[in-house]
Amino acid sequence: MGHTYAQLAAGFGVGTTTAYRYVTEAVELLAALAPSLADAVRIASAKAYLLLDGTLLPIDRIAADRPFYSGKHKKHGMNVQVIADPIGRLLWASPALPGAVHDIRAAREHGIIDALAEAGVPCWADKGHRGAGGTVRAPCWGRWETLSSGQQAVNRSHAKIRALVEQAVAALKSWRLLRKLRCSTTRITSLVQAVLTLHLTCSG
Repeated sequence: MGHTYAQLAAGFGVGTTTAYRYVTEAVELLAALAPSLADAVRIASAKAYLLLDGTLLPIDRIAADRPFYSGKHKKHGMNVQVIADPIGRLLWASPALPGAVHDIRAAREHGIIDALAEAGVPCWADKGHRGAGGTVRAPCWGRWETLSSGQQAVNRSHAKIRALVEQAVAALKSWRLLRKLRCSTTRITSLVQAVLTLHLTCSG
């Protein structure tokens, strides 16, 4: 775990360039096997509802870092949208977008909102997806003290249902390489998709 390309090359008796190529090819192969959004929605159609959340995968700061800075998380990273089933099992993870992209914009760009609406699958999401429309349900807007008792009750119920999506996010981030990415941002989507494939394979 965490071996450098030089260490892998020495261990397998090949050159560093060859080790890099093998790892890159393996990642691309695994990424190609990851489920698509259509696959996830098809599985979801048999569920009562889905859970949607956005998460930030931290990256090292780069020269052109402004697009990658998340004001919400106060750090640089890549925005990944995560879909889970009602009990928090990871079903799908989106391609990675720069961290400055807000969750609702990311969900729209990936076609998540339209896909769920077309399939008629209800989806619980957080306030970052407020205004998404379709079948996406977000908490009532406003400060807690300004909400009516009915709205507060709705938000409490919503939070209990949506909380299980954190298990899916944690499952994704349990893979150490996603906790602090030090590679080119152009490779992150492939890494996320490869991890998704491995997670789904290992979890049966």
